[in-house]
Amino acid sequence: MTARSATLNDVARLAGVSYQTVSRVLNTPHQVADATRDKVAAAMQQLNYIPNRVAQQLAGKQSRTLGLATSDLALLAPAQIASAIQHSAAVAGYRLVIAMGNRGTAADTVSELLAQRVDGLLINLPLSAGEAETLQQRCGEKPVLFLDTEEQAEVAKCLYPAHVGAQLAVDHLVALGHQRIGILNGPADSVAAQARFAAWQQALAQHELLAECVLQGDWSAASGYTAIATQPLLPQALLVANDQMALGAMRALHQRGIAIPQQMSLIGYDDTAESAWYQPALTTVRQDLQQLGAVSVTRIVAQLQGEKQTEEALKATLIIRETTGRPVN
Repeated sequence: MTARSATLNDVARLAGVSYQTVSRVLNTPHQVADATRDKVAAAMQQLNYIPNRVAQQLAGKQSRTLGLATSDLALLAPAQIASAIQHSAAVAGYRLVIAMGNRGTAADTVSELLAQRVDGLLINLPLSAGEAETLQQRCGEKPVLFLDTEEQAEVAKCLYPAHVGAQLAVDHLVALGHQRIGILNGPADSVAAQARFAAWQQALAQHELLAECVLQGDWSAASGYTAIATQPLLPQALLVANDQMALGAMRALHQRGIAIPQQMSLIGYDDTAESAWYQPALTTVRQDLQQLGAVSVTRIVAQLQGEKQTEEALKATLIIRETTGRPVN
């Protein structure tokens, strides 16, 4: 005989509370006192109670589920953002469903999540303003938050504006005495790469400089390696559009016998968790990925609860480590 599954009434009886209180703990936990939530959670754990999310969805209730449409999780930054979102969602009492896609498959990726009846969507795909606005319309009244779109997009978003990080990186290199500064950018069709490139150009122009060279990768370490290994003439310093490409570039420079930072300075972008452990440790523009995950969850939950939310931009910082120094030639 199959054992009977625990019910809400069983949980309520063991916790010493009403059925309605257990229901509130599941659906609106912020309205229940911490001590009561703890008692109910302990009872659920003891009884191995599993909420019937499908039944809740069919009844028109929130499933307490968020959907994340994200770029390839083989890339360090999207993976660490997804991890931060999952952690923050769990703390807020939500589970997370993840679907991977790219700019060309964004609509299908979002549709996949909508089919799972998520309460709200976080979209970390590189989208133009028009693409983001179209996706917003596709989602109807469903709360949506974009993490990788153009600043002028008329959608709810949580972003690090590119111009802040770009300015910090260029100013740092110029202050060290660099004049011949090159760029290793991401894919030409990437919104993030386009924004960083435009911001670097603007920052260089403020110092009456032009990019010494413009190289291109696809965000991967392998593409950073290839870009540097095949470039005959190298600048004094290099602005790199993400840390992963910077890692590949550093390996190519080592193989070419070019000392870092004595003969070449590098600045990455993102400050992924591994960047401090590169050899030498990478100077990089820090976009706090943990903060991005936490703030994005806070904002989407605020949308779900009908609360007023802020769209204040997040602010990048420069983490100076060992890959930048004064030029020797």
